[in-house]
Amino acid sequence: MKIRVIIFGASGMVGEGVLLKALEHEKVESVLVIGRRPCRVMHPKLTEILHNDFFNFTSIEEKLKGYDACFFCLGVSSVGMSEADYAKITYDLTMHTATILAKLNPSMTFCYVSGTGTDSSEKGRIMWARVKGKTENDLAKLPFKSVYSFRPGLLKPVDGQKNVKRIFKIVAAPYPLWKMLFPGSVSTLEDVGLAMINATMNGYSKNILENKDIAELANMNVCNHD
Repeated sequence: MKIRVIIFGASGMVGEGVLLKALEHEKVESVLVIGRRPCRVMHPKLTEILHNDFFNFTSIEEKLKGYDACFFCLGVSSVGMSEADYAKITYDLTMHTATILAKLNPSMTFCYVSGTGTDSSEKGRIMWARVKGKTENDLAKLPFKSVYSFRPGLLKPVDGQKNVKRIFKIVAAPYPLWKMLFPGSVSTLEDVGLAMINATMNGYSKNILENKDIAELANMNVCNHD
């Protein structure tokens, strides 16, 4: 079996890393990237649609049909944002997009990039964690085949990535040290991408994946691949 994948957020660091892993994986037949800016990647498997209004997909709905998975990697930092503004992008935009995709592809697996520390109770003191928690909870109610929320911590980029800010390169440089000291708080984007592919193809026992789950699922994929 091969899968067809839609990726949102491929012009950002997380989305670009996931995209690169998807394009090189032999079980991924094709990838459709939807974004406001070009992802700057060229590949025979890749089709890209530039689309400005993520609250209105009417003009491209037909092109969103027939896919097995969505890897939703779109997101913004909450720093300096009000809860209302952050929720509009993090919750409203995500839910609108997912609702459309669930209608067009009910057999789709939806993989959502959340983050370590997300608040499933939606009642905690940290604003971004509450909003992410509500997003995770409501995505799980949509009529997809499966919904998985990925909660990576510190992320090591994939080799060859272009969309990595200098600060992330500096922080990720001593990754082996972070992995040794805080094994439950770090992930690689290679593992995130592989885990999403494997979740789509084989499923997983949990719908919320912390860093250790991401690594476990990615390694399962490597074993199957070998």
